[in-house]
Amino acid sequence: MTSRIRIAAAPISWGVCEVPGWGRVLDAGTVLGEMAELGMTATELGPPGYLPRDPAVLRELLSGHRLDLVGGFLAVVLHQNPEAALAEAGEAAALFAACGGELLVLAAATGLDGYDDRPGLSDAEWATLIETSSEIREIAARHGLRTVLHPHAGTHVETEEEVERFLADSALPLCLDTGHLLIGGTDPVALAKRYPERIGHLHLKDVRGELADEVRAGKLPYAEAVGKGLYVPLGDGDVDIEAMVRFVHEAGYDGWYVLEQDTALGEHDAELPKRDVARSLAHLGGIVSRLPAAG
Repeated sequence: MTSRIRIAAAPISWGVCEVPGWGRVLDAGTVLGEMAELGMTATELGPPGYLPRDPAVLRELLSGHRLDLVGGFLAVVLHQNPEAALAEAGEAAALFAACGGELLVLAAATGLDGYDDRPGLSDAEWATLIETSSEIREIAARHGLRTVLHPHAGTHVETEEEVERFLADSALPLCLDTGHLLIGGTDPVALAKRYPERIGHLHLKDVRGELADEVRAGKLPYAEAVGKGLYVPLGDGDVDIEAMVRFVHEAGYDGWYVLEQDTALGEHDAELPKRDVARSLAHLGGIVSRLPAAG
């Protein structure tokens, strides 16, 4: 399977999240060890502070589990105080690059804790967001990294209108996250077909459509929806994962396919992540086996 597409893991599938009070956080040795046991060969970094920030220590930790670094997710405020955003991005990019990473996965944070509340932006703030993201792209490029913008629930690029506006106003490619796009009201497969040249990275996740509808309508807070099982193993939800994989593969996408099942763990849930990621891997393996041969 991995000889045909590049598959990576992410700590969020093990409940490791930057949101305060999100849930039980498993230790890094357990998370990385289970990734390796599942046959993963690469991972995204996870939230700042979860894994070591010293490049030498981080490289040793990852190599001890035979894992390469894809890059990392950075949710930063882009519409205010650009200097702070650029400084944070520069620090993250230096760490990712020093450990062999390829990507900075950027999200337009609101500045509030969590992803439940989302104030509106003025046109001036939107313009600052676009300019700051462009400057972060330049900083990352100086470290040899590509930058992608991640439309994400509870950020300032979430809805279909905002995604389209960002694509019109910015040259940055997107991280197509199949779950977050659907939650925001965008059909991820249709988006990929409209803008195949803007696909810079792929997060594969599946969601329960009825809970996504409640989040989108403002009837259910995002964090509460995650706790109710918003995200499920690939094939168990309402995203057409096979259509997405087939389209991007046939369109020539050669980047990473990162498995992400955003999870908030309770005290007795430690065994769930490995089981669910194994199910997602098996589902993806079936899809890959049906892809047309290259050439």
